[in-house]
Amino acid sequence: MTGETGNPPEVAASTEEERREYIKRRFPCIADCDMCGLCTVFRGKDAEQAYDAYIKGMRSFSEVSAGYKRY
Repeated sequence: MTGETGNPPEVAASTEEERREYIKRRFPCIADCDMCGLCTVFRGKDAEQAYDAYIKGMRSFSEVSAGYKRY
């Protein structure tokens, strides 16, 4: 797998657990919503819920991320 939070594991070259661990490291919940804001970015979901399709190998990390970009 890649570095601490470097590039996300490719779906074809990783396991579901590796992808889940990447999401946990990349978007850690610090239990202080006023300081963090991830739940707002993910529209009320935690990171694992938001990236469920990536974790399950149905979509790439960038495809899921694109759905949460603000325009």
